[in-house]
Amino acid sequence: MSNTQPQTLAVQLAARFGDGVSVTTERRETMLEVPAADLLAVATALRDEADFRFQELIDLAGVDFLGYGQGEWDTNSFAGNGFSRGVTGATVGRFSWEGRPHPGKRPRRFAITVQLLSLHHNRRLRLRVYAEDDQLPLIPSLTDIWPGVNWFEREAFDLFGIVFEGHPDLRRLLTDYGFVGHPFRKDFPLIGNVEVRYDASQKRVVYQPVSIEPRVLVPRALRNDSDLEQAKAESADHWREN
Repeated sequence: MSNTQPQTLAVQLAARFGDGVSVTTERRETMLEVPAADLLAVATALRDEADFRFQELIDLAGVDFLGYGQGEWDTNSFAGNGFSRGVTGATVGRFSWEGRPHPGKRPRRFAITVQLLSLHHNRRLRLRVYAEDDQLPLIPSLTDIWPGVNWFEREAFDLFGIVFEGHPDLRRLLTDYGFVGHPFRKDFPLIGNVEVRYDASQKRVVYQPVSIEPRVLVPRALRNDSDLEQAKAESADHWREN
């Protein structure tokens, strides 16, 4: 892959789709941000037009930007007990409604990211699409363009509550049929809402309130490892040589 290829792709995307999209290149990775209303038209062009030919959809994932860059999601500092995620907690039951987290640095709360691959041009591209309504996040389904996205969209619906309009079979994929809520949303309790157990007297599984306390299992810390510094230096030397 040539050193100029990501910039070439960014120029092609900007020229083809105009001011209605946003194109950025960081760490030699190109991202195209598309309004939800234009997603299907842009996706079809990316798949079919000779300059792009992104015929492979590798992955689709949901994103929740609630509280992004604020409070427990601050990753620029650390303490002796690691990040505060799960300690102070900004999830349901652990914050006052007045002090609830907000989308903050992002214009809208929910988005999807789509990873595309062009085998013909040996290129990768990331699409990002924000849902316009935070209360009912709707995004057009890509199943008619890349049929393999079917289960990825079901997963994002199940875990984030993002609704994909036009999906042929939008059901939960990973959680139980009677599950309430969407567990990857930032305001979903880390410990969940209910737990299940087998009741011998009733001879069936019953639901009950969660009995465990919130806790952090894996403390984390920011550090500058020597091997990471060495890898960074070697990478810089590589790009200078090429």
